[in-house]
Amino acid sequence: MALVNSAIDEIGMTEFQWKLFFLNGFGYAVDSLLVVCQSIANPAVQQEYGLPDAHVSGIPLASQVGLLVGAGIWGFSADIIGRKLAFNTSLLSCAVFVLVAGGMPSYISFAAIVAIYSAGAGGNYVLDATNLIEFLPTTHSWLVTFMAVWWAVGYTITGLLSWAFMANFSCAPDATPDTCRRADNMGWRYLHFTCGGLVLIMAIARIAFIRMTQTPRWLISQNRDAEVVRTLNDISIKAGRSHSLTLERLQAEGIVLHTEQSVWAPLRLKMHFKGLFQTRQLAWSTAVILSNWFVIGMVSPLYSVFLPFYLQSRGAVVGDGSTYATWRDYAINQVAGLVGPIIAAILIETKFFGRRGTLAVGALVTMVLQFGYTQIKTPAQNVGVSAAISAASNIYYGTIYAYTPEILPSAHRATGYGLCVIVNRIGGILGVLVGSYANVETTAPLFVCAALFGLLVILSLILPFESRGKRSQ
Repeated sequence: MALVNSAIDEIGMTEFQWKLFFLNGFGYAVDSLLVVCQSIANPAVQQEYGLPDAHVSGIPLASQVGLLVGAGIWGFSADIIGRKLAFNTSLLSCAVFVLVAGGMPSYISFAAIVAIYSAGAGGNYVLDATNLIEFLPTTHSWLVTFMAVWWAVGYTITGLLSWAFMANFSCAPDATPDTCRRADNMGWRYLHFTCGGLVLIMAIARIAFIRMTQTPRWLISQNRDAEVVRTLNDISIKAGRSHSLTLERLQAEGIVLHTEQSVWAPLRLKMHFKGLFQTRQLAWSTAVILSNWFVIGMVSPLYSVFLPFYLQSRGAVVGDGSTYATWRDYAINQVAGLVGPIIAAILIETKFFGRRGTLAVGALVTMVLQFGYTQIKTPAQNVGVSAAISAASNIYYGTIYAYTPEILPSAHRATGYGLCVIVNRIGGILGVLVGSYANVETTAPLFVCAALFGLLVILSLILPFESRGKRSQ
């Protein structure tokens, strides 16, 4: 693996990797876009069709279940069959079902399609971060953190679209299923049709603008040395660069054990999980990173998925509470979130903060702001504090998305990242259930969110590895 890493560093940053940054970034954007798309639609769909269960918010729950299934399928399969298939097909499957979702005639049918398109998106940022990091030279490893700006871009796009559609094509805030007619409530449908079209364009761009190959680090883990050299040669020749790696040097290092068996052989499948706990320190690292992902899984839906409810209810207290004001404030929140990944990309490369310090700072600032959000008194405070929370939390999210693949072994990276996302979605399901049974029109869920971010500060600081300036393996 060290020889492959050195060869990538010799070639340096090329047009191929820059294309990957943008095209893999689309996957990040789609993941957040679709999570937010269903959360934006949720209040309007409830108004039109009613809520089948008085306690459980079925649409966010369907989304989390779909994301859970998608993370398992895309994440675990990527270490077995490689990263190429998911890169080429995941966005296309999302696009089709997002478009279909806009035409659903009932709450349950809409929730079912949400689960399906969420499954398509569920492994996006697992594979996208993995794809990018396995082609990047060490000098540009910060791009994996900065790629989280695409996550914020997805939020921003849906935030602005919601301001346009939901503010102008939604039933009145006090409407009920008896008074909310389809013709008056087209906003959530327009949102899905538009987002589905955007995702389709992104899916076509992935196929049209790059010829994706299996990553060199995955190929080396499969003992496919000749393909490793061929892939690196193709990149270097197109860029007018060179590298010193030869097939003979690779083969002189020996072979990877058990690769003579089928990729589906029980022993090889078991090794992908066992490889995450091979040493005591690696086992501790894996356990703590899984804990981080579980907690952010709980806190994310408690805040972001129910944010429209918070803004509406707080607006009713300190503002006019109108549909226009709610979605204007929502759009401002998402635009503010763009700042977080930019700050994170700067802090992670400083010696004082590094990856772990940046995680802790993002979680700490978010915790303080969320406690502050429970005490707002004016419309300006409502917008300003909630926007600051979006920016601060994205410092944490942007860093954890990059740090996770950096500290996972290459041969088992997608499995490890997939496992992280699975526990994240389990936490998300619990978060939706807490939000469903709690009163999201009160400050109680916000206190829970703030406490969970306090826990993330501790979990960030006890991570054993600091990956700043080091080559991921």
